[in-house]
Amino acid sequence: MAKVVLDFEKPVIELEQKIEEMRKLSDNLDIADEITTLEKKVGQLRENIFLNLTRWQKVQLARHPERPYTLDYIAMMTTGFIELHGDRTFGDDKSIVGGFAKLDDQAVMVIGHQKGRDTKSNLYRNFGMPQPEGYRKALRLMHLAAKFKKPVITLLDTPGAYPGIEAEERGQAESIARNLREMSCLPVPIIVVVIGEGASGGALGIGVGDRILMLENTWYSVIAPESCSSILWRSWEYKEQAAEALRLTANDLLEQKIIDRIVSEPPGGAHRNPQQAAAVLKDILLEELRPLLKMKTDKLIEQRIEKFSAMGEWNE
Repeated sequence: MAKVVLDFEKPVIELEQKIEEMRKLSDNLDIADEITTLEKKVGQLRENIFLNLTRWQKVQLARHPERPYTLDYIAMMTTGFIELHGDRTFGDDKSIVGGFAKLDDQAVMVIGHQKGRDTKSNLYRNFGMPQPEGYRKALRLMHLAAKFKKPVITLLDTPGAYPGIEAEERGQAESIARNLREMSCLPVPIIVVVIGEGASGGALGIGVGDRILMLENTWYSVIAPESCSSILWRSWEYKEQAAEALRLTANDLLEQKIIDRIVSEPPGGAHRNPQQAAAVLKDILLEELRPLLKMKTDKLIEQRIEKFSAMGEWNE
């Protein structure tokens, strides 16, 4: 697959390519100082660009096709992953994956949305858009985790729940609503991480937890900017304005107290160094799990319900 470069990444990529060309010539020419100067310039340019990203640019980064997906994080962070399939009612939704794994010495249930990398795999994964059987599979795995008293980690990355007629016929809304209810009272710790796109009920269907984390360059909102633009302006042309109005970035949601923590990404985004992104996330997950595992079940559930009940409060 050809490398994807976003418009605002181009100046950095071009300089990096120039440095690489100069390194190839450095065996015959004494240009070490020039290379060092350019490397400093790249670092400064990258910092300037990524410290001042617009909300729409962060949406683009969250959708970057080279970002690590759920199965990538599972492979990089855990050992002994055993994928479990099917909802025991209708079928096996490939857009949601999950199973037991070990995070260092801690056994966990990991569940997440899974996209594809090309047309064939995207069709197989339904572009990361779950159907009712996907949410029911996720719930089955959560109940299994509760049975064996293992914490749950969910990784959110979806453009939304599948909106097709067949999904509605099989109870799309009911399956998401049931997950919200069941997750709110699940008797084991739940940590939710937005690793890419967190769109609407499609993300929230596995998004109720004791701790909600977001990677630095991700978004989480009731609606995608393009859909918001098409409703308000009857055109997708105003998606950038919609993204600003929605306040959907990690910084926005931390300020609104919807999430608890932002997970930093490598310079340039998680797709530039997936191993580093996974290592940082793994350390934070282990850190967040420790106090949750020590809490009594009643207190854990009480705090989780209070946490979500407090969202959206306002004063007149």
